[in-house]
Amino acid sequence: MRRFTRLAAAAGAAIAALCFPAVAGAGQFHGPDGFGAAVFVQTNDTSGNQIVAYQQSGRGGLREVGRTDTGGRGLALGGAAVDDLASQGGLAYDQSDGLLVGVNGGSGTISVFHTFGTWVGFRRVVSSGGTIPVSVAVRGNLIYVLNAGGAGEVQGFYADTLTPIPGSARSLGLTPGLTPQFLNTPGQIGFTPNGRQLVVTTKANGSDIDVFNVTIFGGLSGGPTVNSSATPVPFGFTFDRSGDLVVTEAGTSAVTTYAVNDNGRVIERGSVTDGLAALCWVANAGNRFFYGSNAGSATVSSYTIGAQGQPAEVGTTATDAGPIDLAAAPDGSALFVETGGSDLVDSFLVAPDGSLIPTGSVSPELPGHTGLEGIAVG
Repeated sequence: MRRFTRLAAAAGAAIAALCFPAVAGAGQFHGPDGFGAAVFVQTNDTSGNQIVAYQQSGRGGLREVGRTDTGGRGLALGGAAVDDLASQGGLAYDQSDGLLVGVNGGSGTISVFHTFGTWVGFRRVVSSGGTIPVSVAVRGNLIYVLNAGGAGEVQGFYADTLTPIPGSARSLGLTPGLTPQFLNTPGQIGFTPNGRQLVVTTKANGSDIDVFNVTIFGGLSGGPTVNSSATPVPFGFTFDRSGDLVVTEAGTSAVTTYAVNDNGRVIERGSVTDGLAALCWVANAGNRFFYGSNAGSATVSSYTIGAQGQPAEVGTTATDAGPIDLAAAPDGSALFVETGGSDLVDSFLVAPDGSLIPTGSVSPELPGHTGLEGIAVG
C-alpha cells in the first residue's frame, strides 16, 4: 500500500461539500450545417448512458442533433454531489481519426465510436479491465482507461482491435475503502503531448501525480514515478504549448504548472490560487487561455501561462450551478462547460482578452433523469 498523504481537515470538508456533491437511439448522420464545432456530451445516466451530439451555430450556441446509446450504465460515487464520477476526461476524442471513447462507470466498460462531424456510430463496447472506469485517454492506436475501484488501475487497449495491450495493466497502489469515496478515487488519465508518458492524478488518496513511461509497443513501465503535488488534491489537468503539465489542485483551488522530465519526475514551475471554492477541472483554449471550473462558486476562472510557466489569473465568469468538466473548440474560439448542479451545458465565446461571452445553455439529460460526465469537442 502506498502511504496516505495528509489532507487538511478543513480542505477535505470544503471539497466534500462543494466539489462533488438513457433511452434507445442510434446515431444518425447530420451534415455540417453550422459554422462551429461538434460538441459531444456524455450523460452518465445510471439507467442507460448516452452520447448527445450538438452542432455549434454561427452565434456560438448549441443545437442538439442526435443521441446514441453507449451500451452501458453510468454511476454515482459515494458522497458525490455535482460530479458523479469525480473525474475529468470521462469522454475523450482523438482528432486524427475521429475516435470517441467514453466510460460506463456502472457497467465496468468503455464504449468506442467513430465520428464524422456530429455523426456518432460503429459502437464497440469492451470491459475496462477493472471496476469503475472514470477517465479515458486516446492517442493514435492507443486507448488507456483509468479504473477507480479498489487500489486503482490503468489498462491499455489497441484502438483498432480493442484487445488489451501487453504490459499495460498497472495498479496505482492506492489505499482502498477510504471515505468519502468521491474524494479518494483517482481523478484523470492522459498522455503527455509527445505520447511518451502517461499521467494520472490521485486526488486525496496520496495527493500525487503518477507518471508512467510508455514503451514502443504501447505498454507501460513496471510502475509509476510518484510525485507529490505542490498543494493537496491534484484533480484535472491539461498541457500548455511548451508541454508543461497544468494541474488543478482542489485542496487550495490552485492551478499549478509542472515540467515533466523524461524520468517521470515533475518539477513545479508556478502556482496560483483563485480564492474560490473547489477548482477541479481545467481546459486549454487554443494555447492562449486556460479555464478552470469552480464547482462550489458557480464560476469559471481564466488564466494565462507565461513563458517561464507561471500561471496568472485574468478573470472569472459566472456559470450555472456546479460547473464541472469543460472543453474548448480546437481553435480556442469557444468554451463549453458542463454544470452538474443544473444538468446544463453552458456555452461561451472566447473574447480576445480571454473573457467569456455567454451564448446560451442546453440540457443534455432527458426529463426525469440527471447526470453529466464527460465532454469533448471535434
